[in-house]
Amino acid sequence: MNDYVGFLGPAYLWVKAGHVTFVIFWMAGLFLLPRFYVYHQETVAGSPEDRAWIEREARVRSIILTPAMLIVWLLGLMLAVHLGAFGQLWFTAKLALVVALTGYQGWLGSYGKKLAAGQRPLSGKAVRLINEIPGIAAALIVVLVIVRPF
Repeated sequence: MNDYVGFLGPAYLWVKAGHVTFVIFWMAGLFLLPRFYVYHQETVAGSPEDRAWIEREARVRSIILTPAMLIVWLLGLMLAVHLGAFGQLWFTAKLALVVALTGYQGWLGSYGKKLAAGQRPLSGKAVRLINEIPGIAAALIVVLVIVRPF
C-alpha cells in the first residue's frame, strides 16, 4: 500500500514523525513520574521536601504527560484513519495497550493526589514495580507496529 494514499497525502510522514516524537515525550513522563513517587514516598508528609515533590510531580503531569498524551492520541488516530488500520488485529491490540497506558496515567494522577494528601498506600517496592509497566507496554507496541505478528 502506498502510504501517501489517504486523507493525509504528503503530510503523512510529518504526522508520523510528530506522533513518534510525542510518544517519546509521553513515555519519558510515564517513566519519570513513578520514579518521583519512589522518592516522594520516603519524605515526611507536610515537610518542605514533600511540598517540593508535589510541585515537581504536578509539573510533569501538566507540562509533559497530559499534552504529550493528547497529541499522541490525536496524531495516532489521524494515522490510523489514513492507513485504514481499524479492524486490523495488530492495531486493535496496539490500541488496547495505548488505552491501558492512558488509564495508567490516570492512575498515576490519582496516586499523586494521595501522596499530596500525606497518604502512602503502596510500598516503595510496589511503586518501583509499577515503573516497569510503560516499558513493557512500549516493547509490545513496537513489536505490534513493526512486526505486525497478526
